[in-house]
Amino acid sequence: MLAPEPFFEPRGTPFSEYHRIKTLGELGHHVDLVTYPIGRDVELPNLRIFRSLRPPFVRKVRIGPSATKLVLDALMLLTVLRRVIADRYDAIHSHEEMGLVGVWLARWLGIPHLYDMHSSLPQQLSNFKYSQSGALHSLFTWAEGQMVHKSQVVITICQELQDTVTAMGVGERALLIENVMGGDVEEAPSRTPAEVREFWGIAPATPLALYTGTFEAYQGVDMLVDAAAIIAQRRPEARVLVVGGEPAQVEAAKARAEARGASRVMIFTGQQPAREIPGFVQAADLLVSPRIRGTNTPLKIYSYLRSGKPIVATNLLTHTQVLTPEIAKLVAPEAEPFAQAVLELIEQPEQRERLSAAARIVAQDKYSRESYVRRTAQAYERLHLSGLSASELARR
Repeated sequence: MLAPEPFFEPRGTPFSEYHRIKTLGELGHHVDLVTYPIGRDVELPNLRIFRSLRPPFVRKVRIGPSATKLVLDALMLLTVLRRVIADRYDAIHSHEEMGLVGVWLARWLGIPHLYDMHSSLPQQLSNFKYSQSGALHSLFTWAEGQMVHKSQVVITICQELQDTVTAMGVGERALLIENVMGGDVEEAPSRTPAEVREFWGIAPATPLALYTGTFEAYQGVDMLVDAAAIIAQRRPEARVLVVGGEPAQVEAAKARAEARGASRVMIFTGQQPAREIPGFVQAADLLVSPRIRGTNTPLKIYSYLRSGKPIVATNLLTHTQVLTPEIAKLVAPEAEPFAQAVLELIEQPEQRERLSAAARIVAQDKYSRESYVRRTAQAYERLHLSGLSASELARR
């Protein structure tokens, strides 16, 4: 498995990789993971981790395209080559841009390739505002075409990506497996919900909205700050707890909150260990996802649905692939309607309970772990069949 990310770090794609590997191990597969020299080792059944060389002065990798990732990807290639020389493999499973290496390597070795498609590479350029270059966009589009068309199986993690692969003419190779496990981990939180509130100075009866996630621009944290300024005017006793963000990003958000008049209701915790997030979720009265662009469904939405807490989210495809007005409060990606939705849920406990109950039913019916495991097994059965000869297929 080729994973060009810091593994493990508590953020989107590494979480997805973690649960994919965990499930494959449970299904009896053995995974050799080649990944960046950055991240925390994890113990999972049937997993070996091989890390590439670390370039000087590189300690972190920001989300999205970057020159640092190009260097790390190049170093990953050396480790990948060492692994295929040292061992024989039945298949290659690639994530993100390493799919381009994966399809070529699989063809060279004569084994099948599975591309785990977490996002559209050309769309990343606009989501992260990395470049307006038409040439770079064309290069990313070409690379994505290679990865999709030359893979025997493609896993997509949301309906938009499934539609993208179908529009490319290879929908029959694609299998939609949503990241229903979200940011779940096995370890229990070290603090109870009551202790979370006490630690951050939030009284038991204080209305509390929670955001968890990164502070990348597309996540809408700036819009959340502006919405919190409105909440501060109308319900000054309420609190908006914000979990995540790099230190510099948190300081910038705090400065914006101070300038907008939101600082009296906002609490910024910075990044917290993944194991602690369920404690924060259970401490809250409602959960918010203010994402302002993109199409991939945030991983946290699935764990939010299971949490028994009501959700306020922007009425964009990134959310509406999973959320509906029956199970969440969906509003325009603007501060005023977002704030109004939060205030309504604070003031209407019966609406909170109705949305939460409906969300739990949907989570159990459509987004269960059993479904995730079953579809992962199906993807690997397809991959196995793609590697059989015509005579072997006939015998089956």
